[in-house]
Amino acid sequence: MVVYIRALYYPEGFKFPMKIIDERILLTEFFRELATLIMLMSIGMFAGRKAIERFAFFIFSFAIWDIFYYVFLKIILGWPESFMTWDILFFIPTTWIGPVIAPVINSLMMIALSIAIIFSVEKTGKAKMGIRIWTLLIAGSLVVILSYTIDYSRFILERFTFGELFSATYNKNVMEYVTKYIPVNFNWLIFAVGALLHAAGIYMVYNLNLRKKVLT
Repeated sequence: MVVYIRALYYPEGFKFPMKIIDERILLTEFFRELATLIMLMSIGMFAGRKAIERFAFFIFSFAIWDIFYYVFLKIILGWPESFMTWDILFFIPTTWIGPVIAPVINSLMMIALSIAIIFSVEKTGKAKMGIRIWTLLIAGSLVVILSYTIDYSRFILERFTFGELFSATYNKNVMEYVTKYIPVNFNWLIFAVGALLHAAGIYMVYNLNLRKKVLT
C-alpha cells in the first residue's frame, strides 16, 4: 500500500512537503493502519496464554513489523536514504512525523520489554508489572508521541482552531495548508525523556522478575 501511494503521489521519491492525497486514498490508508494494528493485536491474542504474555507478543510483533517496514522499503524503493530521513509515521489520531531512527529506537525498546516479560513468565510463571512500571511505560509512550506530533500540531494550530480542523467547510483549506509543512528540527529532548522512561520501566521489569533468578 505504501509503495503504491508513493508511486502515485511521489514518483520522484518521497520527500516533504506533503502532497494533497485524494480523500478515498487517505481514508483507505487510515483503515490500512487500523487493520495493521488489529492484525498485530490478534497475533498477541493467539500467541499468549496470559494477558501480560499477549501484551508482550503484541508489542514484539509490532516492533518487528515496524523495523522490517523500513527494511523492505529500502529494498524496494531505495528509501530511506539514511536513518535521519524524515517520515510520516502514523495518521492516528493526528499526523506523526520524525526521523526514521526514532521509531527504530522505539521498536528496539519494545523488543527488549517483550523479551523481559516473556522470559519472566517462562522462568517464574508470571511477570510482575506494578503500578510504577505501568506508569513509567505509559508516561514514556505519551511523551514519545508528543515528540512526534508537537511540531506538526503547532504548525496546524497556528492557522486553524480545533473546531475548524473538524469542520467540512475548512477541509480543503486545511489540506492545502498542510502541503506547506516541512519538518526541520525533531524535538530530541522530549523524545529522549520518553525513551528514558521506557528504559527505566524495562529495567524495573528485569530487576523485579529476572535479576534474582539470574544471580541464583
